[in-house]
Amino acid sequence: MSASTTGLEVRSRSRVLREAVELVSSMRFAISLLTVICIASVIGTVVKQHEPLVNYVNQFGPYWSEVFGAARLYSIYSAWWFLLILAFLVVSTSLCIARNTPKILHDLKTYKEHLREQSLQAFHHRFTAELPETRDQALERLTRLLQRNHWKARAQVREHGVMVAAKKGGVNRLGYLAAHSSIVLICLGGLFDGDLVVRAQMWLAGKTPYAGSGFIRDVADEHRLSLRNPTFRGNMLVPEGSRSDTVILNQSDGVLLQPVPFDIELKKFIVDYYETGMPKLFASEIVIHDHETGRAIPATVKVNQPAFHRGVAIYQSSFDDGGSKLKLQAYPMNGGAKRFEVSGEVGGSTTLTNRDEKLGLEFTALRVINVENLGAPQGATDVRKVDLVQSLESHLGSGAKTKGEKTLRNVGPSINYKLRDASGQAREFHNYMLPVELDGQRVFLAGVRETPAEPFRYLRIPADDQDSLETWMRMRAGVLNPELRDRAVDRYVAQAVGADKPELAEQLRVSAQRALRLFAGDEPGAPGKPVTGGLQAIADFMQANVPEADRGRTSEVLIRILNGTLYELTQLTREQAGAKPLPGDEKTQAFMTQAVLALSDAAFYPAPVLLELKDFQQVQASVFQLARAPGKKLVYLGCLLLVLGVFAMLYVRERRVWIWLQTRAEGGTQLTAALSSTRKSLDIDREFDSLKTALLAPVAPEAR
Repeated sequence: MSASTTGLEVRSRSRVLREAVELVSSMRFAISLLTVICIASVIGTVVKQHEPLVNYVNQFGPYWSEVFGAARLYSIYSAWWFLLILAFLVVSTSLCIARNTPKILHDLKTYKEHLREQSLQAFHHRFTAELPETRDQALERLTRLLQRNHWKARAQVREHGVMVAAKKGGVNRLGYLAAHSSIVLICLGGLFDGDLVVRAQMWLAGKTPYAGSGFIRDVADEHRLSLRNPTFRGNMLVPEGSRSDTVILNQSDGVLLQPVPFDIELKKFIVDYYETGMPKLFASEIVIHDHETGRAIPATVKVNQPAFHRGVAIYQSSFDDGGSKLKLQAYPMNGGAKRFEVSGEVGGSTTLTNRDEKLGLEFTALRVINVENLGAPQGATDVRKVDLVQSLESHLGSGAKTKGEKTLRNVGPSINYKLRDASGQAREFHNYMLPVELDGQRVFLAGVRETPAEPFRYLRIPADDQDSLETWMRMRAGVLNPELRDRAVDRYVAQAVGADKPELAEQLRVSAQRALRLFAGDEPGAPGKPVTGGLQAIADFMQANVPEADRGRTSEVLIRILNGTLYELTQLTREQAGAKPLPGDEKTQAFMTQAVLALSDAAFYPAPVLLELKDFQQVQASVFQLARAPGKKLVYLGCLLLVLGVFAMLYVRERRVWIWLQTRAEGGTQLTAALSSTRKSLDIDREFDSLKTALLAPVAPEAR
């Protein structure tokens, strides 16, 4: 009983193994794997790979970003399940090749001359005819005919006749093997040149990603891959005048460092732009310093024109800032403090002190060229349509959706920086160095956004007669100075009423002081509402204290009073600074209109200081992609086999022909012929008709 049970278990295991092999090597299993790989590749194309986690949180939200991260969709080509699918596809295709290769090779060797003559009647393409020749004469003539038409033939002499079997187009079967072998080679090349080797070093050699910051030279060896690493692909940033020998391999939880046996020194970076501001050409003049030989090899790297050294390809990937030197002017936005200078470099940081608060200042980018669309804006040109609540999409940015004629113009350099508070929260700022003319007014643009997923919102600050921020900044400081406000009110009342109407002057003084306090944010516009300042505070005050029927007339009077006192305040601040008074013309009126709106919007500016770029020394940097990819030879070979295999399967048809020659009793020879093909087509019909005509051609005199 035990022996019988053991035999059943062995047979059951053998059957399960056969069924598993049958499933893995089946066509439907391979197609399913290819479908999943195609879907994964689409996801990997749509979703940017190896981005910082905060970018995915901003794009997908906290929940789905965590779900997608768990599924490794942010590094899909190195995900364990993607590599496993590739491995299964290799195994499946290899088993399929192993199962079918012996049969294909056997079919290529055999002519099937043992086919019975009665079986020829079952073929679609067949015919029977009588020849006046003897059987030997007919056999000799037909053999020469088949050889001339490149048929490989073999004859079998039987008791009642001769069976001639011929074949052509056997490359069709080889095309099947070539196409399937190409899949194996391409997958193996992809596995070898992907992250599999790097992952293996992390699993077996204890290598871990580095998630900190600092200098490359200070990174521990556990985060560095071997110099003999057979395959890698990563980036190297080299500023002008500098050199590097370390490649950065981005991982989902940090970076790995890959040393190379040479230094890349960037001598000069060359960039050319289209009129739209997009880069037209960028290239790098480099010198490769070989560690072993000490040779210095000059080379030029362009897009799609890489350099090669010691099996490593050096591609021009992109370009970046290499640590440009910056000089900025800092204007306090809370009044009472003097402006000061700040120096730094792109990629660096410093600390700013705002009373008892310390802010981290991070210089993130310098753009020397900003080509913007300054065409006609959509709709009205009211400057209040664009403030800190609405971005300048109708004027700025490559994604602007403007209507009408485009006017592209370089508006000069701009600076990006971040201010980070003690809790680590940061806002990003984007300020232009030069004033930009918008709606007939030259204004400085100071942009801000809370997260990278948001567009920048711009504060428009009017430029004075010296194309500077000085006049507006003095206005801002004056609005926040109660003493200057009172002096401006006195001057406004004296000019508006005079000394002969003391009661009216006192009422006007009270209204002007209230308007300036509301505008400066010294008191709330309405009970229960936060202190905001600006025109919003005045609007809240009107809504809370003035009947709806009188609001229009009252607000018009109050705004006129506000504008008058602010004009006097501006003149006072200019006198204190030793500047000439503003003339009473249309240009001054336009300046004051924009200045008042900017002062109102400044109440919502979320930073205690505004930085203006005064000077810079640009340092360019090239971003190279370095790759050692020995698997690409397998991929190239696989692609070649795929092309040849598909061509062979689609355009080469395997054909076989059988000719039965039998001597007739009354003399002559009876011929029966049949043709088969892997695919039925009109070409096969024509080929059969041509073969039939050739077989039945009149016999030459010397052949009789």
